[in-house]
Amino acid sequence: MRSRRGRAAVATLTLVLGLTSGCSFGPPGPDQAGSAPNLPGPSIAATASAGADDEQEIAVTVLAKGLEVPWGIAFLPDGSALVTERDTGRILKVGPESDADGLKVSEAARLAEVRASDDGGLLGIAVSPKYASDKTIFVYYSTASDNRIGKLVLGKPVEPILTGIPRSAQENGGALAFGPDGYLYAGTGDGTATGAQAQDPKNLGGKILRMTTEGKPAPGNPVKTSLVWSSGHRNVQGLTWDKTKRMFATDNSQPKFSELNVVEKGKDYGWPKADGKAGDTAFTDPLVAWPTAASSCGGVATFETTVATACLLGKRLYLLNVTGNGTVLGTPQELLTDKYGRLRALVAAPDGSLWVSTSNQEDAGEPDPEDDRLIRLVFSDGGAGRS
Repeated sequence: MRSRRGRAAVATLTLVLGLTSGCSFGPPGPDQAGSAPNLPGPSIAATASAGADDEQEIAVTVLAKGLEVPWGIAFLPDGSALVTERDTGRILKVGPESDADGLKVSEAARLAEVRASDDGGLLGIAVSPKYASDKTIFVYYSTASDNRIGKLVLGKPVEPILTGIPRSAQENGGALAFGPDGYLYAGTGDGTATGAQAQDPKNLGGKILRMTTEGKPAPGNPVKTSLVWSSGHRNVQGLTWDKTKRMFATDNSQPKFSELNVVEKGKDYGWPKADGKAGDTAFTDPLVAWPTAASSCGGVATFETTVATACLLGKRLYLLNVTGNGTVLGTPQELLTDKYGRLRALVAAPDGSLWVSTSNQEDAGEPDPEDDRLIRLVFSDGGAGRS
């Protein structure tokens, strides 16, 4: 693994995408605290015309380059981002300072406890909702024997709050995020060929977990003494909520299909008995299931009525317009297909733009000399990135 890190020249690519009217940015939600970093903002002019009012320009800006398998992205109150590198065990601070060359990138922490191999390592990251007072961040990481969730203050050792999440060569999960309810959610991987862990209510594998900041079952869980919020998952690597507090998760390592699920309390999403839509009332079908070769999606983010996912094997973003009753309106749109290679993390920034990371510095990737990169997307019609 090459050790490279740097600031990217601000190269802006402008794309035109035909989108439905629901596909527009609005102001960030109340749970997206923080101010916007001082980004070098590209100039965007809308190209929509009469009769083509569903078209808009999207400015694509490379914010940083030379990273090594960036996996998770979370924002601090000052608008800077914390980015995990899966294989190095580093947490990088990106911004908010910038100049003509892009955002400043520095090492904020390095976790000696991480043992990276295959798809395990330093994975998800979440910032405490009380960061202004407690300065605490949370991370999902692999050791030699298990996956763990820990908390730390930058510059100090990590303190495990949950251990014993199954560790495997593949399917380690890793999604980590605070929900609108203030509790910490984690997506885990099943990590077995049979899927036995995903259906075992006493096993943490193949689940979405909901917990307090001490790693205990959160009040209101389906079973009072259990961390399990939902089950029947293969490999959950992305979690997010929309403005109605509806929860979405990606499930990306099933043999046939990669899923985007609307996650509800206590539901079973079918793995291993279902790969994609089950057609069985005992299981909850995905909102969308794409062929794995065209998807294998990791990060997921929402804005207005749109849900976006970043895909590894598919090397693209999917954008879906989701109605209030939870159905997909129209055909999912594709963005950045084959332009930047494998795409993994995807988050909504405090200013309403989207940040996405590439994942080409891993064994399955074909890295460009600038990889891996952090990329910012600004849509022309919604005021994203108004800083």
